[in-house]
Amino acid sequence: MKKNVYRVRTQYIFEGVFDVIAESKEYARQKVLQNCGLVMGGSIHSTLPDDEINWAFSAHPDVRTARITVQEEQTE
Repeated sequence: MKKNVYRVRTQYIFEGVFDVIAESKEYARQKVLQNCGLVMGGSIHSTLPDDEINWAFSAHPDVRTARITVQEEQTE
């Protein structure tokens, strides 16, 4: 049986909240963009001190697939 290599565009969407202590909405946004993230195969993290941030995220992402294309056709 012939098998092909397919590229499947995929999104893993983790949704949650960061509660941040800041002087304004924009500063709170900047803190999250610059100091918070997700490491593939790791966990959600922040470099902010614990007394400035708290978060809640689901450990189970919403998984969406999109376009699927043949990358390499196999011949026998």
